[in-house]
Amino acid sequence: MNYLIAISIMTSVTLILALVVLVRKVAFSGSTLPVTAEWIDELSVDRYRPMMRLLDGNDLKFLKSQPGFTHKMAVNLRIQRSQIFHGYLRCLNADFQKICAAIKILMLQSLQDRPDLAGVLIHNQVMFALSMQSVQLRLLLFRWGICGVDVTSLVKTFDLMRLELRNLVPAEIPEIGRASCRERV
Repeated sequence: MNYLIAISIMTSVTLILALVVLVRKVAFSGSTLPVTAEWIDELSVDRYRPMMRLLDGNDLKFLKSQPGFTHKMAVNLRIQRSQIFHGYLRCLNADFQKICAAIKILMLQSLQDRPDLAGVLIHNQVMFALSMQSVQLRLLLFRWGICGVDVTSLVKTFDLMRLELRNLVPAEIPEIGRASCRERV
C-alpha cells in the first residue's frame, strides 16, 4: 500500500514538473522572434524550390537509361535524396512554426481581437500538419521505389502563412516602436 502511494506521488510530481516545463517553453519560446519585414522576406518559398524537384522521377529515369546504371545505384540514389529531402522538411517545418509563433505574438499584442486571423491560423496549422504527415508517408514509400512525393500543398500552405504574417508587419518599424507592434496589427 505504501508503494502505491509513493508511486502515485512520484507520478504526480513528474507530471507537474513536465507541465511547468511545457508552460515555460510555450510562454517564452516565441517571444524573441525578430518579427521584421526583412526576417519574413528571408523565409521565402524560394528556399524550398529545390526540394520540389529533388524527388521527381526525371533524374532517375534518365540515369536508368544510361549504360552501367544498376538497381543498387537507384536504391542508393533514392535513399540519399530522401535524406536530403527530409532535411528540407525539417527546415520547412521549423520555418512554418516560427511564422505561426510570430502571428500568435502579434495577435496577443494587438489591441483588436482578430478571430478571423485565429481561424486562418488554426486551419492552416491543421492543413500543414496533415500535409506533412502525407509527405512523410509518401517519402517512406519513395525510398522503396513505390511512389513519388509532391510537396506543392505543403509549400503553398507555408507561403500563405508567410504572406499573412507579411501583411501584418509594416515594411519599416521604427527602432523605438520595434518592441511593441501592438498599434500596427
